[in-house]
Amino acid sequence: MKRRNFLRLSALISSMGVMPMKSMAIQNENRFNSNHTNENDRAYWVHLLNKIATPVLQNMSNGTLRKNMKVAFSPTWDNRNKEVAYMEAFGRLLVGIAPFLNLKNEEGCSQEEKNIRKKITAQTLQSLKAAVDTNSNDYLLWSFNDTKQTLVDAAFMAQALLSAPDTLWYPLDTPTKEAYIKEFTKLRQIEPPNNNWVLFAAIIESFLLFIGESYSAERIEMAIDKIKSWYVGDGWYADGTKFHFDYYNGYVIHPMFTEVLRINVLKNRIDKKEWELAYKRMQRFAFSQERMISPEGTYPVIGRSSTYRAGAFQPLAKLALDNQLPESLEPAQIRSALTAVLKNIFMDTTFDKEGWLTLGLVGNQQENIADSYSNTGSMYLTSFVFLPLGLSPENDFWKKPFADWTQRKAWSGKPFKKDYAVDY
Repeated sequence: MKRRNFLRLSALISSMGVMPMKSMAIQNENRFNSNHTNENDRAYWVHLLNKIATPVLQNMSNGTLRKNMKVAFSPTWDNRNKEVAYMEAFGRLLVGIAPFLNLKNEEGCSQEEKNIRKKITAQTLQSLKAAVDTNSNDYLLWSFNDTKQTLVDAAFMAQALLSAPDTLWYPLDTPTKEAYIKEFTKLRQIEPPNNNWVLFAAIIESFLLFIGESYSAERIEMAIDKIKSWYVGDGWYADGTKFHFDYYNGYVIHPMFTEVLRINVLKNRIDKKEWELAYKRMQRFAFSQERMISPEGTYPVIGRSSTYRAGAFQPLAKLALDNQLPESLEPAQIRSALTAVLKNIFMDTTFDKEGWLTLGLVGNQQENIADSYSNTGSMYLTSFVFLPLGLSPENDFWKKPFADWTQRKAWSGKPFKKDYAVDY
């Protein structure tokens, strides 16, 4: 084609509102860059975690959580004991902050981050003590006469203690440790329903196994057998006998199941191959999760408990912490993707005037999406996404520059890895 004719064709295409392919590719690449800055992502994550954690820990460490926590409840609240809110807030937050507090190598950390870690660690240890001290104003709801919810958030506490025992368990005084053992043991009276709750029973018993206390092998083995039988393929488990298209594989099933298996392998109770298989399945699930993050840093809102926000990405966050991301996923692209997600979720209206999390996804959408069991305390499950703060700033997750994630590559015309279901 002669140059004059090509220019005429290009002008005609432009007048029709259609760009030549090369120009389209450039525009597609540029349209996803408008929200990106060179801000220090780690500093942003630390500040955000501190903002989320401070109202809970500052109050609980001073014995004023019950007094000062401003608790909102779903419009369809199911009338369970409202005291569950305090245990939910603390237990769930504990999972998210544990690796950050457990960071041993602070090389490269800013002095501000070190100060925040020191403050939160002291507050957390004091709060752990208050949680089981019957003389404390913030003794938590360990009773289960009128609700089984205690089992859930005690399990999250056990999960946190297992992930950072050097920081959160061993420093506790003997009476506090004995109190936890007593409270955890009493929870055997709660029979979990036939769904992800079997893992709550199992991880508490696995914690008792880990610290050398008497444990219920039956509750551990029941959970392992059931979860294995609920695997439906390509990285997904059913939640009970039926498949649920929601994020409970992220909130609970993959991270808690692999942790139960890890401890039981450590104690020579099961074959390591069982853990390896479950871990591979979690990697596959996380691979798919990364593809759910849009070029703009949003993700599909599916199923129940969407108010748990970024906690859905716990498997991806945990694999980053373990330095075990699927081979095709670079740590920096996961950081970049999750940072974009956080910036889309956490705006001023995601917090109330006192700094407590609101019931919603983006801001406060209480009337629309809060479930019958949703309260302010429930919202702190979102902290699960912060697990990579347990990595040193020198780790590639934090050190490498911004990198495109899969959907940014796909929708800006760049090469990306094709996908197909896996069979394990």
